[in-house]
Amino acid sequence: MMPEETPAKNLSGFDIKPCYGPEDVSRLDYREDLGQPGEYPFTRGVHKTMYLGRPWTIRQLGSLDSPSTANERILQLIQMGATGVSICFDLPTIMGRDSDDILARGEVGSCGAVAMDSLSDMRSLLEGIPLEEISINFVSNSQSSIILAMFVAVAQERGTPLQMLTGTMQNDILKEYQAQKSYYFPPRPSMRLSMDTVCFCADHLPRFNPISISGYHIASAGANPVQELAFTLANGFTYIEEGIKAGLPVDNFAPRLSFFFKVSNDFFENIAKYRAARRIWARTLRHKYNAKDPRSWRFRVHTQTSGSSLTAQQPENNIMRVTLQALSAVLAGTQSLHTNSFDEGVTIPTPRSEKLALRTQQIIAHESGVTNTVDPLAGSYYVESLTDQMESKCNRYFEEIESLGGVIPAIETGFFQSAIADSAYKYQREIEEKKRIIVGLNEFIEEEGGPVELRRPEPGFEKEKVAALISLKKNRDQDLIKTCLNEITEVIKGPDNVMPVLIKAVKAQITLGEIISVMKEVFGEYREESIY
Repeated sequence: MMPEETPAKNLSGFDIKPCYGPEDVSRLDYREDLGQPGEYPFTRGVHKTMYLGRPWTIRQLGSLDSPSTANERILQLIQMGATGVSICFDLPTIMGRDSDDILARGEVGSCGAVAMDSLSDMRSLLEGIPLEEISINFVSNSQSSIILAMFVAVAQERGTPLQMLTGTMQNDILKEYQAQKSYYFPPRPSMRLSMDTVCFCADHLPRFNPISISGYHIASAGANPVQELAFTLANGFTYIEEGIKAGLPVDNFAPRLSFFFKVSNDFFENIAKYRAARRIWARTLRHKYNAKDPRSWRFRVHTQTSGSSLTAQQPENNIMRVTLQALSAVLAGTQSLHTNSFDEGVTIPTPRSEKLALRTQQIIAHESGVTNTVDPLAGSYYVESLTDQMESKCNRYFEEIESLGGVIPAIETGFFQSAIADSAYKYQREIEEKKRIIVGLNEFIEEEGGPVELRRPEPGFEKEKVAALISLKKNRDQDLIKTCLNEITEVIKGPDNVMPVLIKAVKAQITLGEIISVMKEVFGEYREESIY
C-alpha cells in the first residue's frame, strides 16, 4: 500500500483536501449565507455592482521625510492616478515626541515617514491638495486625536466644509496593546480618546472614517489569517459597545467604522477571510447590536499587501508576490488597496519601485478582466468551504475572548500577545524546517545579484526641522499656550469630549509632544508585563 500523504495546510493551520465538491458546501443556505452582492449578509461584496460601478480606491503611501517633501510625493501620486493617499508618521511622532526631544535624535523623518510636530507641518503636508476630492488616510494611533485636530484646523483655515472631508484615521488603539506596542497610556484612557474622535466625527465629519480597525499589524506581528480575522472583529465589536456606552445610537457611527487587512501569500485563504469577515460583521451588527441601517452591516476594508512577506534576498521576486496578493485582495472585494514596492525588504521605496507598485494595481484594474463581473469566485466549492471554516473558527475565538471578560481584560491578561507569539514561532519553525518554502530564502537560493538602489532621508533635514521647531516654540503667545494646556488638563479629567480643546490648542501652535506630555500627567503611562 502507498503511504497516505500528509494533507496540505494553509497559514491558519486548516487541512486542505486534494479536491472539493458539493458535499463540502451542502450546509450552505444561499440566501442566509451568501445572498446577492450588496445585500445582507454581504458575503459576496458590500456593493451591488462592486468594481463595475467604480474601481477600488488606489491608495498609495504619500509619506517621505519632511512635510513639504511628502507633499510633493502626494501631488505626484495624484498626477499618476492615485485616488487616495496614506500618510505614515516617523517614529518620534508615533511615540508622541517632538522632533527636538532628546529621545528623537537620529529618528526624525526616519524610514521615509513624516515628522509631524505642529499645525505648521500639517499645513505644509496638505498644501495644494483638494481635501474635498482626495481621500486622506492617516496612519496614526495613540496620537490620533491630535492629528485629527490638526487636519480639522487646516480644513477650517481653508474654508473647506468639514462634511466634505473624506478619509480615514487608523486610530485603532486596541491592536497597539495586542501587536504594535506604540501606546502611551493604559488601555481605558486610550479607549476614551478614540471614542471622543468617533463621537466628534459622527457630529461633524459624516464622510470621514474615525477608526480603521486593523488586522494588518496583528498579522505582521505573527498572527495567522484566522487569528487576524477573529481578533480584528473582536476589536471592532468592542468599539461598537464603547460607542453605545458613550450614548451614540449604533446606526449613527457604525457605518463609518472601517477595517484594514493584510493579504498574505495564500491566495484563496485571503479571499475566504474577507468573505467570512463580511458575513460575521453583518450578522453580529444586525442581530446582537440591533443595527437597523444596512450601512451598519457592511464590512468595508482597506487592504495592504504583506510587507513582512517581502524578502531582501532576490528582491525582484517580490514583484510577483505583491501582484498575487493584490489580485487576491481584488477578488476578495476590497474597497481600497495599497501595493508595497518590491524593494521594501531592503530600503525605503524608490521612485521607480513606487511607480511599479502603482502600475500593478492599474494593470489589474484595466487589463486582467477580473473587474468585468461581480464576485467571480462565488460558488467555488473550495472558497465557500474555506469561508465556512473561517467563520466557525472565529466563533470559537470569540467564545474564548468572552470567557476572559472581553477584549480589554484579555489584553491585560496577555491572551492576544501569547497567541500571536505562539503563531509567529510556529511559522518561523516551518520556514527553518522547510515545511514552508519561501522562494529565494530557504529554497532556490542564489548568490546575491547587483546592488539595490537605496533611498536615503534628505541630508541635514533633522537639524533644520529641530531648529524650526525651537523657533516656533520661542515665538508663540506663551500666555495662550498656558491657557490651552490647562484647558486640556481639565477636559481630560472630566467627561467632556476632548476634540474642541485640541483643535483650539493646535491652532495656538501647541505641539503634539506637548499635548501628549500633559495627557501622560493625567492618564499615567502603561507598561506591559512580559509574556513568555
